[in-house]
Amino acid sequence: MRIATWNINSLRARMDRVLAFLDRHQVDVLALQETKAKPAQLDLTQLVEAGYEVHAHGLNQWNGVALVSRVGLEDVRPELPAVPVWPEDETGVAEARAISAVVGDGLRIWSLYVPNGREIDHPHFAYKLRWLDALRAEGARELAEDPQARVAFVGDFNVAPHDEDVWSMEFFEGKTHVTEPERAAFQALVDAGFADVVRPDNPGPGVYTYWDYQQLRFPKKEGMRIDFVLGTPAVQQAVTGSFIDREERKGKGASDHAPVVVDLEF
Repeated sequence: MRIATWNINSLRARMDRVLAFLDRHQVDVLALQETKAKPAQLDLTQLVEAGYEVHAHGLNQWNGVALVSRVGLEDVRPELPAVPVWPEDETGVAEARAISAVVGDGLRIWSLYVPNGREIDHPHFAYKLRWLDALRAEGARELAEDPQARVAFVGDFNVAPHDEDVWSMEFFEGKTHVTEPERAAFQALVDAGFADVVRPDNPGPGVYTYWDYQQLRFPKKEGMRIDFVLGTPAVQQAVTGSFIDREERKGKGASDHAPVVVDLEF
């Protein structure tokens, strides 16, 4: 089974790219982030005609996640348990940042769009850390119930867990994505039993999944590694290969993220 994750940065704007990507790489399950639409606003006709089932979760023109599968989508869950709301006051809502389903050979896959954090002293930064802790708690719960659980947390984590995961630590000094609290929150996911299954086949430095549209970051090779596939021990053992499709960052109308692809054999 081939799974992939991709921050598409507007599904409506890049549906043609999604369809071509699925066909070119024969992807069985694609997790999308930043779909930027309510489900009713998405024309899924071409995906359905291509043999895919789709579940999308979106509340407005921001955020939004989806799962696209040709090997089933069972027990769909549109949100993390105990997820914090934003804003964190009486007006807050649980943003559309997570959706999961059981696919293929009993794999529960989560498409995740972790909050950005904005600035270190911004309330959104504390919200990001609480959101990641809710994710860790869900992962720990799954493995406590079944140590052999097949669970994958995939998506845009908005954290670069190692210095080699950014093009310049000097540039990111005093900025989000590389701080000790964020890296500790990411490490807590790993400590809960969810390992990065892509890095062994795609070691850094210089291996990135995101390049800002500004300042010609892509041609300058000034990127970040913030998109991951984290798997439980059962998923880790099933990995037969992985790659980052850097070619998808090229050309007119590209997303600012590249897809991350993993092959599994249970």
